[in-house]
Amino acid sequence: MPEAPSFHTRMRLLLRERVIETARELVCNEGWGAVNMSRVAKEVGVSRPVLYKEVGTKQDLADLVIRHELETFLVGIDDSLAAHPDDVIAGLTAAVDYTLRAASDNALLKAVLSGRSTANTELLPTLMTDPEPVLGRALGAVGAAVRARYELADLSEDELATRTEIVIRLTLSHLFQPLGPVERAVAQVAAALRALFAPIGAPAR
Repeated sequence: MPEAPSFHTRMRLLLRERVIETARELVCNEGWGAVNMSRVAKEVGVSRPVLYKEVGTKQDLADLVIRHELETFLVGIDDSLAAHPDDVIAGLTAAVDYTLRAASDNALLKAVLSGRSTANTELLPTLMTDPEPVLGRALGAVGAAVRARYELADLSEDELATRTEIVIRLTLSHLFQPLGPVERAVAQVAAALRALFAPIGAPAR
């Protein structure tokens, strides 16, 4: 039986959650440029040294906030796959649809993406161009979820990773640079899914 977390560990987890919530609220209301370690420490009710010890630099805080946001999306993606246990194409199409619709209503993403037309662009590289925390984490988590849900015994790990990466990169492209309604984007990714998975995962449609 695993040991219950110690009081100190629980307090650290609560502090980290409060720091993430505070930074996220600041980004949503005022933009990433309004976030600084002194202000976050004051809002949370700890000293700057305590905040730096627990979180690290402002860039570390950015990674933490984005990773936390990504976890919410990954839960929704796994739920979408679970709703289609026998059809990898339908499951991944539902996951893409969920991701794009949830992103369009996500306050943090709206705040960050709206900043690309202003001087407040510090958070964009972390979100859009750095391999971590978004792309790398998504590749590992979605690939593992697809393997667990559908097995796809005919695909090696490298082959599944390649197909998963194509789908994720297409989805992120539509998320960050939408050119039309969500339905159009989902239809485009679904066409790619049929080409990638129909021979081994489900009949072509």
